[in-house]
Amino acid sequence: MKKRERADVVRKRLGELYPDPPIPLHHRDPFTLLVAVILSAQCTDKKVNEITPALFNAASTPEMMQQLGEPRILEIIRPLGLSKQKAKNLAAMSAMIVEEFGGQVPRNFADLESLPGVGHKTASVVMAQAFGIPAFPVDTHIHRLAQRWGLSSGKNVGQTEADLKRLFPEELWNKLHLQIIFYGRECCTARGCDGTRCNLCQELYPNRKKPVVCRKP
Repeated sequence: MKKRERADVVRKRLGELYPDPPIPLHHRDPFTLLVAVILSAQCTDKKVNEITPALFNAASTPEMMQQLGEPRILEIIRPLGLSKQKAKNLAAMSAMIVEEFGGQVPRNFADLESLPGVGHKTASVVMAQAFGIPAFPVDTHIHRLAQRWGLSSGKNVGQTEADLKRLFPEELWNKLHLQIIFYGRECCTARGCDGTRCNLCQELYPNRKKPVVCRKP
């Protein structure tokens, strides 16, 4: 099976399994989504969703977050990993949105990535999930599965993103990245599958016997 044929199988199977995948991080608008994505670094979405209701009740806009201040932000998000750096980033990011972007989350990659704590993956999530602009955020699940499914060499996250964008139609990117995430969490997990066990890995590579050693992002 050639790479593009494998991509077609992936698209079809994931479309059957997850026809309308929800956004995993709970949010109210682009700003609260941006905050939740920043908090999700090295944390599970479940844990972030447990913390954000209290944070958003205290500050749900850039102006309110700026006024809340770093010490109080830290107090609320302390159960999350990297909480000190995240609190610092949230305070600085909110102030920058207020002072340089009129209190509105910017709708382009360059401005988003200029914000403290916002890298390309975070910007991609916001562009895709908040604004509906085609993007293909690559997290650890997508990076792993792209290698197991023979869709990318996995040399680095940037290469994985570029490979997937070439293989799938642009209009599918926003939904497909969520579908892959859900499949990676539920079926083709880091320890539960090694490229030979889950249904999709077996369909794509029926004769594969050796585990796939994936490059880390």
